[in-house]
Amino acid sequence: MLKPNTNYKNLKDSYLFFRISQKVNNYLESHKGDKVYRLGIGDVSLPLCDEVIKALHEAVDDQANKATFHGYMPECGADFFKKAVAGYYDQRGIKLSEDEVFVSSGASDELGDILDLFDKSDSVLVIEPAYPAYVDANIMVGRQIIHLSSGKENGFLPLPDDNQKADLIYICSPNNPTGAVYDKKSLKMWVDWANKNKAVILFDAAYEAFIEDEALPHSIFEIEGARTCAIEICSLSKTAGFTGTRCGYTVIPKELEREGMNFNNMWVRNRTTKTNGVSYILQKGAAAVFTEKGQEQIKKNIQVYKQNAKCLMQALDKLGIWYCGGKNAPYIWLKCPDNMSSWEFFDYLLEKAQIVGTPGEGFGSCGEGYFRFSTFGSVEDTEEAAKRLVELFSKK
Repeated sequence: MLKPNTNYKNLKDSYLFFRISQKVNNYLESHKGDKVYRLGIGDVSLPLCDEVIKALHEAVDDQANKATFHGYMPECGADFFKKAVAGYYDQRGIKLSEDEVFVSSGASDELGDILDLFDKSDSVLVIEPAYPAYVDANIMVGRQIIHLSSGKENGFLPLPDDNQKADLIYICSPNNPTGAVYDKKSLKMWVDWANKNKAVILFDAAYEAFIEDEALPHSIFEIEGARTCAIEICSLSKTAGFTGTRCGYTVIPKELEREGMNFNNMWVRNRTTKTNGVSYILQKGAAAVFTEKGQEQIKKNIQVYKQNAKCLMQALDKLGIWYCGGKNAPYIWLKCPDNMSSWEFFDYLLEKAQIVGTPGEGFGSCGEGYFRFSTFGSVEDTEEAAKRLVELFSKK
C-alpha cells in the first residue's frame, strides 16, 4: 500500500512569504486605492541588462535555423557557459576546471536538489536566522536539523564550536536575511572545522556580487582547505536580474570525497539521470553576464540597489535604530523598535506607513524581534518608504 511522505506533516502550515502575501492582500482589499511600498520579498525591479538581452535574442535566432539549432544540451552545462564561469573565478585567483562547474536553474532549486548527494541519516547544521528553505528541504526528507542561533552579540556571524557535531552545514555569506558577511579568518575556522569533522559545507554565494569591501571573500574557495569540504551554489537571480529567467551554477571540486565516493562524479550521475539540463537560450544569456560589457552593465544595476540600501540606512541612522547588513549585501536586518515582536512590527508598518518588510521570526526563533528590508525595489518606492519610516517614528 502506498505511503505518503509523512515528513511533510512536520512543516509549518504556510511558507513565510505566502503568509506575508495574504496579509498584504487583505490590507489592500480593505484599503482600496492605497499603495504599498514593498521592501519584503527579494525580487529585483530592474530588467535584464542589454548584453544579456542581445545574447538571448541571438540564441532565439539560432534556434530558428537548422545550421545553428540546438536540441538537448549537456546536462551538466554547455562548454561555453562553464568556461565563462570558470573565467569569472579565475579573475579572483580561483582555479577551476570546467568540469567542476555545473549549470543549474537557480540557487533555490539547487539547494534542495543537492541533498540527493547525502544520506538521510546525515545531520545538518543550520545557522539561524536562515533562509527558510534550508530547514524545510531537510524536514521533507526527515533529516536531523541542528539549529545554531546567532545574534547581535556576534554580529549574526557565529563561529564553530569543537563540541558541535554535524555532517552538513549551510553557510550563506553575504547572509540572507541579516546581510552579515564572514571575513576570511572566520571562514577559515569553518573550513578547518568541516575538514576536521569530515563534514561538508553547502556555501550559498547568491549575493557575492554585492560585496564591496575588497578584504571580504566572495567565494568559499578563496579559503585554503575548502576544496576538500565545500560545495558552492550561486545564482544569477540577484546578480543579474534572472529571478524570472532562472539560471545559476554550482561548483563541486574534484577533491571532495567521503568514504571513497567522489561528489563531483556523483553529481554528474545525478544530473545526467534527473535533468535534461538548462536550455541553450538561457545559458547563452547567462554566459553574457560574464563578458566585459555584461559585468559593466550588471554592476550599474547593482549600484542602484546599493543606493537604495544607503537611503534606508540613512533613515535608520537618523532614527537611531540598530541594524546590520546593507553595505555588502542587498538586505538590511534591523532591531524592531519599542520592543515590538517582528509580526507586530510588520502589521504596524503596513497599517501606519504602507511599508512591507519581512518579520525576522520567519527566519528562525532567534530572528524574533528583528526585521528584514530588501533593497531590490524601485528607487522612487525606496525613497518614499524611507521618508515614511522617518516620519512615522519621529512622531513617537
